[in-house]
Amino acid sequence: MEQWEADDVRRRHMARFGRRDTAPELAVRRELHRRGRRFFVDRRVSARCRARPDLVFPRARIAVFVDGCFWHYCDEHAHLPKANAALWREKLLANRRRDAANTAVLQSEGWRVVRVWEHDDVREAADSIELELARWTSIVGR
Repeated sequence: MEQWEADDVRRRHMARFGRRDTAPELAVRRELHRRGRRFFVDRRVSARCRARPDLVFPRARIAVFVDGCFWHYCDEHAHLPKANAALWREKLLANRRRDAANTAVLQSEGWRVVRVWEHDDVREAADSIELELARWTSIVGR
């Protein structure tokens, strides 16, 4: 992939966006909290990859990622910027490959990985997370 550097204006603009506490992530967190679920936020769970799941249930070993449609190149809503479209496409595809590699590493370490998209219904996303928690509960008998 071609390397490129952003100018100072673009760098300052992009620095304003945090990597956590996005609106979709907060919505999922609120819904799970309303349902009585407690979790850790933005916590590193593996020494083998840099992934920091948005929500972590450490006892159940469940890692939840709330993926944004642009940065994670959603099949339904992805759109490429007109400027440098080929470069952006390669970058976003690299993000998808990185996500798949991180998921594989976490699963090899015994984590259940749940990925939800920012466009998913919040209640349905929470239901899928609770389904994984219910599976863990049925196995450990708690």
